[in-house]
Amino acid sequence: MFGARCLLRALRSCSSAPCPRHKPSAKLSVRDALGAQNASGERVKVQGWVRSVRSQKEVLFLHVNDGSSLESLQVVADSNCDSRELAFGSSVEVQGQLVKSLSKKQNVELKAEKIEVVGSCDPKDFPFKYKERPTLEYLRQFPHLRCRTNVLGSILRVRSEATAAIHSFFKDSGFVHIHTPIITSNDCEGAGELFQVEPPSKGKVPEENFFDVPAFLTVSGQLHLEVMSGAFTQVFTFGPTFRAENSQSRRHLAEFYMVEAEISFIESLQDLMQVMEGLFKSAAAAVLSSCPEDVALCHRVLAPGQKDRLEHMLKNNFLIISYTEAVEILQQASQNFTFTPEGMCPGRPRDSLRGCTACQTVSLLLRQHFFPVVKGLRAVGVVRACEECDTFVLRLFLTLVPTPVGC
Repeated sequence: MFGARCLLRALRSCSSAPCPRHKPSAKLSVRDALGAQNASGERVKVQGWVRSVRSQKEVLFLHVNDGSSLESLQVVADSNCDSRELAFGSSVEVQGQLVKSLSKKQNVELKAEKIEVVGSCDPKDFPFKYKERPTLEYLRQFPHLRCRTNVLGSILRVRSEATAAIHSFFKDSGFVHIHTPIITSNDCEGAGELFQVEPPSKGKVPEENFFDVPAFLTVSGQLHLEVMSGAFTQVFTFGPTFRAENSQSRRHLAEFYMVEAEISFIESLQDLMQVMEGLFKSAAAAVLSSCPEDVALCHRVLAPGQKDRLEHMLKNNFLIISYTEAVEILQQASQNFTFTPEGMCPGRPRDSLRGCTACQTVSLLLRQHFFPVVKGLRAVGVVRACEECDTFVLRLFLTLVPTPVGC
């Protein structure tokens, strides 16, 4: 009897004790997995899309990317894990051990224990093929899928880092972020090319209209910032702006994001230009530090030779010249201009969006005719001293001056 009681107690204690379980897999992004310093077999879970599949007799190799980095994570699995659904473009969830890679091309790899196909993809119907580099024009046909390509993925990651760096710079500098309205009655820059906002069915009489006054999509938040600068000494906004310019050129966008700032009690334009220089350098340094692979891809595919210009900008101070000095250099240029720059510009045709015609030629000067004066890659600020121009237009131009071959 006593022995039966002891056995019953032992069974009860065993049933109440927790059963041994495997440690749950930690979910990692591809970027974090690639950046792991000590890959000693810890169990992880990675989710993403298959970039390549290579099946051998005994081993299956996958490359999985989740958009967090340009580089993909190599997955090594048993050949029994291969299936028809495991194809290029399919979404997967992989669980396994993160170990050091034997290959010199990557530091770590994921030794898969379980591969689950979350969403299958038919390679025949998928518009992108493995090892093919589609053109940007071809990618325009697939706006819902083009972000999976290396080029568009890098562009979006660079943009994300630049946006975060801009906000970080203004926050660290004591600026207050203002959300200026997107729908407004203000025509800030007086261009006349605005997107008007109206309800689908316009009222028959003015009293039935949705807005009491004509409303448009904003072209600038500057007027709203100027109001806010009466209560806050430093304000900025970073939001979408819209231009209804019917042009297909690369310089005319119907929608784009723009950074605008206002500073109260500023004593000189030099102080303003120091803030702008700090913004450019801070954002450029953050992007180069956070996503160097993406920047290198953009420089190699989209803008060859631009990396040296950015690095040179970070190492050198901006060169500041007056508008008068810029006009004098322009007068010495061999090119014939439609409007001859002669000091100030009263009475000249003016574009209310960009200032007077003579001021517009300054940017052309900086891009094409400034190299006889400035050797090397320099960021140049030109102080606009033109009384004819609208005071709401930016008072300085900033550009990067390329070094011609042989200089």
